[in-house]
Order: sequence, then structure tokens, then C-alpha cells
Amino acid sequence: MIPLRDVIPTRTWPVVTVGLIIVNVLVFLHEQTLGRHELDGFVRTWGVVPASFTWDRVVTSMFLHGGWAHIGGNMLYLWIFGDNVEDRLGHVRYLVFYLLCGAAAAGAQTYVNPESLIPMIGASGAISGVLGAYIVLFPHSRVLTIVPIVFFIQLLEVPAIVLLGLWFLMQLLSGVGTLGARADVGGVAFWAHVAGFVAGLGLVYVFRQPERQKVEWWDGVR
Repeated sequence: MIPLRDVIPTRTWPVVTVGLIIVNVLVFLHEQTLGRHELDGFVRTWGVVPASFTWDRVVTSMFLHGGWAHIGGNMLYLWIFGDNVEDRLGHVRYLVFYLLCGAAAAGAQTYVNPESLIPMIGASGAISGVLGAYIVLFPHSRVLTIVPIVFFIQLLEVPAIVLLGLWFLMQLLSGVGTLGARADVGGVAFWAHVAGFVAGLGLVYVFRQPERQKVEWWDGVR
């Protein structure tokens, strides 16, 4: 399933979400100008390597991506769900929340696979936190989604809690499947997704502003 947009309107311009998208895209475009050897060095310098983990690389790693599909999927989810979460948390709180979720994700993946020499990169962990917060803040929202049914493609409004709940379940099951895998084998950092999502579920209660909850958004979800 590919989400296209949600039905929740926002009252404020999502300046942080847009800024994050712009920075991610600019960094990725820079990556595309590098040769293979240069790119490998760039990723190893600014990505998180579990075997030599340092917190100063956690933030920089959130702005690196491994390919067009990687950044495309991440930025799509950030755009669809990030603006609403930012609207409810406030710009500064949202940015801090986003970075903390990314840090929790990187820490969890390192804990699960501490001997890995493969750099972890991507905004997925932080964005997973945004998804967790979205479920808490908008439990009745719906998301216009591309749903493949046999040989046909349908556009359906799927309850956000179903779409994101299934997404989380897939990450969790995939993460369990990677337990015991060799440290030198790369791939998707599923435990970073799981940890980021769980961090978002919890941290949103700390960062949300009750007065921003009092908004007439239900007209968009009837």
C-alpha cells in the first residue's frame, strides 16, 4: 500500500517538515555527484557505524540515503504525516521530537547489532517516530492509499491506524527475522523503525501541546 495524502487539515505552514525534506534532498543530490569511492567514504564518515558508535554521527546519518527509492519513500511519509504532527506539537518541539526519535532508532539498532561495520543511514527511524505520534494524535484519521488488489489498483481511504499499524507489524516481524543474522550483512534496519515508532508513541505525550488539540479537524474525516 502506498499512501498519497491524509484527510487532516493543518492550521500552520509545516516549516520544519518542509525544511527537513529540502535538506534531505539536497544532501542526496550531493551524494549523486560523488564517485563510488568518494560516496563510500562520505557515508562512512557521516553515517552511524554500530561497531564504532558515536552520538555526533546520529544526526548527520538521518540526512543520508542509499538510493532514489529510499529517499522517495521516506520523504513521502514525512510529507503526508509530518505536517500534521508538527501542527500539533509546534515547530521547535516537533524538531526536537523528530531528532530524539531518530536517536532512539539509531541506539536500538546498534544495541541489536553492535558489531556491525556497515553504516546506518536514512531518516526512517525519525520518521517512524512521526508515524507513532500520528496514531496517537489522529486515531480516527484516514489516508488515501494506492491498494493493489489482484491485478487491479484501487484508490481507497484506509484508516490511518490500520495502515500504520500494519506497517509497524511488518517492521516488527521483519526485525525478529533478522535476529541472529551476521553482523556484516547489510539491509533494512528494521529495529530502528520499531524503536523510532515506539519512541514516537511515548514522546508525543511529552511534546504535544493540549491547546493545539482543540481544533475542528473532524470535518475532514467524516
